[in-house]
Amino acid sequence: MSEIIEKIIAISGKNPYLCYQCGMCSAACPMAEYMDLLPHQVIRLVQLGRKDIDRIESVWMCVSCMACVDKCPRHVDPGIIFEAIRLLTLRKGVDKADYWKLTDLEEAPSMALVALSRKMTG
Repeated sequence: MSEIIEKIIAISGKNPYLCYQCGMCSAACPMAEYMDLLPHQVIRLVQLGRKDIDRIESVWMCVSCMACVDKCPRHVDPGIIFEAIRLLTLRKGVDKADYWKLTDLEEAPSMALVALSRKMTG
């Protein structure tokens, strides 16, 4: 087992190897059409031990609605694994949001800013 998978399992408490690629998570995901890879495809790359999973934009498009968690018959729970991947990326010092480039902050709901900060910055 690769080091990155061990870290994902340690952070998420989920085993990506249980996934048998049924696609239920992808079918349930409201953001799937905006993702570069579908949730079950991301889990497959994790299973393969790809070291470049921190470059997959799908984990950042995930809105953490956890619809995939409700639908997963094997309790792999992609949304939780995505959280672990985001956390590992942030630990490398790679932020996905630059507050200095954001505009119209006065128009944004305060909860959206809090969520953005928690999800995309270290």
